Amino acid sequence: MIIGILKEPKDEARVALLPDAVKTLISWNVSVWVENNAGASAYASDELYKEAGAEIHQRAEIFQQSDLILGIQAISQEEIAKMKSAGVLMGQLNALFNPELTNYLVQEKRTAFSMELVPRTTRAQAMDVLSSMATVSGYKAVLMAADLLPRFFPMFMTAAGSISPSRVLILGAGVAGLQAIATARRLGAAVFAFDVRQAAKEEVLSIGAKFVDVEGATEDKGAGGYAVEQSAEYLQKQKDTIHEHAMKADVIITTAQIPGRKAPLLVEERTVRAMKPGSVIIDLAASSGGNCALSQPDQTVEVNGVRIVGVGNLPANMPQDASKMYGKNYLNFLKLIIKDGSLNLNFEDDIVAGTCVCHDGKPVNSRIVQMLNT
Repeated sequence: MIIGILKEPKDEARVALLPDAVKTLISWNVSVWVENNAGASAYASDELYKEAGAEIHQRAEIFQQSDLILGIQAISQEEIAKMKSAGVLMGQLNALFNPELTNYLVQEKRTAFSMELVPRTTRAQAMDVLSSMATVSGYKAVLMAADLLPRFFPMFMTAAGSISPSRVLILGAGVAGLQAIATARRLGAAVFAFDVRQAAKEEVLSIGAKFVDVEGATEDKGAGGYAVEQSAEYLQKQKDTIHEHAMKADVIITTAQIPGRKAPLLVEERTVRAMKPGSVIIDLAASSGGNCALSQPDQTVEVNGVRIVGVGNLPANMPQDASKMYGKNYLNFLKLIIKDGSLNLNFEDDIVAGTCVCHDGKPVNSRIVQMLNT
C-alpha cells in the first residue's frame, strides 16, 4: 500500500505529515511517497523524509500510484481525475462549503474523507483537526492583536506613571476562544468572554476571564459542542450586550462559527464606529462570512481608527507545530482504516462513517447526504 503526501499551495505552509509522523506510519508496514519539497515551508527537508524511510516523488507519480493521498487543502477536480480509480483522498476538503467538489466526488464514484467532518465525540478528540488548528488560531490571534494595539496588554507601575491593562473581549469560547483567553491572560490583559452556550461559562471562569451573560440562548445537546442558530429576539439582545462591552474594549477577537452555515454576525457596524480609536478586531470567522459586519477575508480594514483584521489561514503562520498537531490527528484517524498494511474501511465505525464524504459514488456523512438532497 502506498500513501502519498502532497505539497500544499503557496498560501499553505503546513504539510499533512512531518518526518516523525511518516516514520510512525511506515512502521505500520506501508510505503510513504512524499512530493518533492512538500515539507519545505514547515522546515522539513526532503532529506529528513528520506531518513524517516519515505520516498520522494513528483506530484504526477503520487497521483498515479498512491492508494491513499493525504493533504490539507482540497485539490482540483482535474487532479482528482488523475488519481487511481480506487484511490482514496483525504484532507480538509470543506465538503459542506464546497458542494461543487462534493458533487464531483460523488459523480466520479470516488472515496474521500474530509477531516473537518470528524465527529465531536470523546473518542474522536484525538483526531479533531478543527480543535487542533483552533488552538493555533486562538493563540496567534492574540499575538497579532498585541502587535497591532498601540497600548500595552499588561498593567505597569512605572516612574512615568501607571498603565492600566488592556481590555480584551473574546466572542465565542470554543477551543479557539479558550486558547485566546488563556493567551491574553498570560499577557496580562483584563479578559471578558461571551458564548451562547452556558456550558462554556465554567471553563471561561476557570481560566481567569469574566463571562458576559446574555440570557435566553437556545442550546442543543445534539450539536456536538457547536453553537446553534438563535432566535431573532435573542440575537438582538446579544448584539446590544456586545455593543456595550465593545465600547470599553481595546481588542475584540471573534471566533464564533456554525458548521455548514454562514458565521453569525456579532459585531455590527454601529458597534465598530462606537469603539475607541486604536482598538483592534481580529475576526477568525472572516472566511465563512465574518462575525464583524465590516471584516473582509484576508484583509485589514480601518474604520474610524479601529483596525479590523479578517483572518484567513492562521495555522499556516505556525507551520511547524501546526503540522505536528495535524499529523498526529491524521495518525490517530489512520489507525481506524489501516490494518496489516492495507486499507480497511469499516463504515460501522461512527468516526469512519462520520468523516467520509462519499464512498463508491454514495454520500456517507449524514450532513453531506442532507446537503446533496436539498
